[in-house]
Amino acid sequence: MSKTIVVAIGGNSLISDPKHVTVPAQYEAAYATARNMASLIVSENRLAIVHGNGPQVGFILRRAEIAKNELHMVPLDSCVADTQGALGYNIQTAVRNVLGGLHQIRNVSTVVTEVVVDRNDPSFRAPTKPIGSFMDEKEARMHMKKDGWSVAEDAGRGWRRVVPSPRPVEILELDVIRQLVESGTITIAAGGGGIPVIRDDQDHYVGVEAVIDKDLAASLLARSLAADLFVISTAVEKVCLNFGKPEQKSLDEISVSEAKAYIEAGHFARGSMLPKIEAMVEFVEASGKNGIITDPEHLAEAIDGRGGTRIVPD
Repeated sequence: MSKTIVVAIGGNSLISDPKHVTVPAQYEAAYATARNMASLIVSENRLAIVHGNGPQVGFILRRAEIAKNELHMVPLDSCVADTQGALGYNIQTAVRNVLGGLHQIRNVSTVVTEVVVDRNDPSFRAPTKPIGSFMDEKEARMHMKKDGWSVAEDAGRGWRRVVPSPRPVEILELDVIRQLVESGTITIAAGGGGIPVIRDDQDHYVGVEAVIDKDLAASLLARSLAADLFVISTAVEKVCLNFGKPEQKSLDEISVSEAKAYIEAGHFARGSMLPKIEAMVEFVEASGKNGIITDPEHLAEAIDGRGGTRIVPD
């Protein structure tokens, strides 16, 4: 029996070598990711794909910074829209080519997706999400004064711009995405967490300078589509406790209550595994269905129950 499956892939999944980040290199990485999803894309399952875009937004901002004396800066909502188009193009082409190599035909489409956030979300008052290139303190303070940026020192590596990361509330193109997914079209949607928009005082939608966590947006999409399975593809095969320490322990399966206890104990790093666990908890708790976290290489095995970390209802 066919299922509705939502798969979230990280922006770093589209960069296999940090020393080679050209557009052709990103396509090759997208193709490798599509090959890892081969068993999914040739199945009868209904499939939606959500991709990250952190590195790619950084590239756009860096280009704008270099050309700032000649060209305009690019607002963050436009950066997300740009990456939705460009990365969606790479992913859908890669998926089509993998399908072709397997002598299969399925429709594949990308939806430029706006995601509503609450304009009173607390993150707008206390931005913490680092984006863009590193700067020295002098340059950072210049941007604070000239451009109104919020900046912060980032783990001893230099200063970076920090922006709000509000929680996703509503996916505006949900009905279109649902129609595509239910028709059997492999649908790429909510890329980069979605273009962040708010409703203004005139009830108009307006883009804002923010980024939405991709995993939380993918969780919202999975819940909104009543998905049967939610999968997050990341850099590690399994979720670990005490990650990077001698006592590191990988987890095959955890319940929602266990996941919450591990969050409370501080096992998951903010900006890394924490939002993935939070996204999974929201999906599993709301739907009563299972979720999986694994890396691209073990995706097929994990869906078959032979790898990854499975998050299950209590």
